[in-house]
Amino acid sequence: MALTPVVLALNASGLAVAQSIAQALDAPLHGRRGRVGQADAFFDNALDHARDLFAAGTPIVGVCASGILIRAVAPLLSDKTQEPPVVSVADDGSVVVPLLGGHRGANRLARKIAEALDSTAAVTTAGDVSLGVSLDEPPEGWALANPQDAKGAMAALLSGGGAALLGAEAAQAAWLADMPAGDAVKLSCDMTPQSDLGPHHLQFAPKRVTIGVGCARDCPPQELADLVHTALNEAGVCDAAVHSINTISLKADEPAILELARQLNAPLRLFSAEALEAETPRLATPSDVVFAEVGCHGVSEGAALAQLGSEGKLWMQKRKTAHATVALGLADRPLSDLRGAARGRLSVVGIGPGQAAWRTPEVSRLIADAQELVGYGLYIDLLGPLAAGKERSDFPLGGEEARCRYALEQAGLGKNVALVCSGDAGIYAMGALVFELLDRPADQMGVSDAARRVDVVCSPGVSALQGAAARAGAPLGHDFCTISLSDLLTPRADILRRLQAAAEGDFVIAFYNPVSKTRRTLLSEARDILLQHRPADTPVMLASSLGRPEEHIRYRRLEDLQVDEVDMLTVVLIGSSNSRLAQLGEGPRMFTPRGYARKIDGDLAPMKEGNGR
Repeated sequence: MALTPVVLALNASGLAVAQSIAQALDAPLHGRRGRVGQADAFFDNALDHARDLFAAGTPIVGVCASGILIRAVAPLLSDKTQEPPVVSVADDGSVVVPLLGGHRGANRLARKIAEALDSTAAVTTAGDVSLGVSLDEPPEGWALANPQDAKGAMAALLSGGGAALLGAEAAQAAWLADMPAGDAVKLSCDMTPQSDLGPHHLQFAPKRVTIGVGCARDCPPQELADLVHTALNEAGVCDAAVHSINTISLKADEPAILELARQLNAPLRLFSAEALEAETPRLATPSDVVFAEVGCHGVSEGAALAQLGSEGKLWMQKRKTAHATVALGLADRPLSDLRGAARGRLSVVGIGPGQAAWRTPEVSRLIADAQELVGYGLYIDLLGPLAAGKERSDFPLGGEEARCRYALEQAGLGKNVALVCSGDAGIYAMGALVFELLDRPADQMGVSDAARRVDVVCSPGVSALQGAAARAGAPLGHDFCTISLSDLLTPRADILRRLQAAAEGDFVIAFYNPVSKTRRTLLSEARDILLQHRPADTPVMLASSLGRPEEHIRYRRLEDLQVDEVDMLTVVLIGSSNSRLAQLGEGPRMFTPRGYARKIDGDLAPMKEGNGR
């Protein structure tokens, strides 16, 4: 399992069992607020919280009825190869049931819990029940070279056939030792490429090979890939036996190396020049030229050895082309741990206006993966239990540049960091500032070279504009724009010019940052400008604290818009001259017709495909 499970306790009767499980798994305990007195974090609604964890890819252990977890995650079920483990445990700990993700860790997790509780794991997966093993879930340190064939092989074995255990590493494959003997399926346990793999021939490769690489800046990806594959072929090693791709930290963002790691589906690990220099006594081809360039006497050989530590040797010394080098290390046994640092990642995420239901599964997953959360404290608080147990760095309003700089530099240390923004991170939020800092020269208040090499991922959120529009009905049914009324970063003259242009263009307008404690006049000036170009009864929507318990929606006529009922948590939506506010169903609905009535009357030409109908 890639992530630590979260243990859920829904009531006091199951708390003792939940605490025992959390201790056995070294996992956080989340409790239902008002029903569980002790927990690492609390949630209000069990279904919503379990669904949020599942969407984030977090393994779930619920001390509750199985039906609760089933109802929670059912709407999200789609791809069993990607679903995290979900396990239910009876309140008294007597039965442990893996519900989902049996071959992605749930069965193993259930057995571990049952062992800790001295109870029964109700594993129902056919392979586990009949054969005592899941062929598509080898233990740490091993990889199945042809996972797509595991289902067919399992079917052949369950039909009464046996397996032939072959290969140089067969004696080390203890988890296969009790397989029934026969010739229905061959199970090869070695690193050598096999030519006849299929449903009747699976290969389990021990991850004993470390690859060290180096290359010139902007090395052609194909040149490096060809060099590495040639080395693996000469060594007689299949791709599945590769434990990791290793290089110097300076190459954290090198496209050719990143592409190689993707092709081989192997983790990229980075080592400082000092760490690589410590491997000099073990290098086969130390180079003073390399030392003068990067501070160590060998990159590819040093990186392959640094990953091995004392558990292996240099197997193939440096090979090179015009722009790249490669070396191979060989471990004494299958490797399950990783040395060195991962490439740092900064996820710039928008969490929506506030409620978890408006947060995308991708954002939840990035937050769950993050080691550290950075942001305005209120925004991190809105994550609720999803932020529990994580390192967090809170910054005040007004500290935006310091916030982004800190997040980038922390990622530059090799950490996985999430920069948390409300709404959408790319709309009046931190996304643009992150890239501005990356683009600035170092001598003009830019960021460090290490920070420039991190992987920056942006994930969209529901913007306040979208949330307000959805609450209103469909005010953005035709052309619209957004304008920030904050003159802290934008000259006041520019704001007034944009207001005039939007008014003349008859756009629906969303005002962000409409007022502050000290800035009270621009909203009234905007109202007066708009009244010169659209009717006095143009509908206006004021949406405050969207998606939060204190949400407040109200409508006004444009001429009646008052500054005193607006604050920084309010989005102001002002209709165009065509927008309407109608009493429909249970209340008012604001919408802006696009012109379909004229189309029906024959005044418009037929609409083309792809125009958003």
